[in-house]
Amino acid sequence: MGRTAFRVVILLAVVTLAACDEQLSSLAGPTPSLEPTFTSIQQQIFEAGDSSGRTACTTCHTSTGRNPSGGLNLDHDVAYDQLVNLAARGKPTATRVVPGDVDNSYLIQKLEGASGIVGRRMPANGPPFLTDGQLLILRRWIAIGAPRN
Repeated sequence: MGRTAFRVVILLAVVTLAACDEQLSSLAGPTPSLEPTFTSIQQQIFEAGDSSGRTACTTCHTSTGRNPSGGLNLDHDVAYDQLVNLAARGKPTATRVVPGDVDNSYLIQKLEGASGIVGRRMPANGPPFLTDGQLLILRRWIAIGAPRN
């Protein structure tokens, strides 16, 4: 390999690595600090609304003073166990979050309004719904195995 070709290969490698370190804030829209971790998703999606006017998921999915909508309680201390590897109440053949399998995770199907869901797209009081960037970050968390982090 000649010197010029070697330099081109190195330059392409540097550009590729830089692209992998893309700032998620440019994707997350109304939640610029959102990251593909459960803690971040819990705090910025499940427990909080955002500047687009989307309400917190815990507005309906809470056991505080009520039965949680759809049998899904997203309160802080129980949300992970209510989501990961657990069947959906309205569609028992579906699993809410399948670690590593985004497309078969019923949570994503409900949030995207996929065909075959039971009931309405979430949030039920939307629009506004999650943005494409917010969904991408949520998908990334599931794709990396939905860790409890």
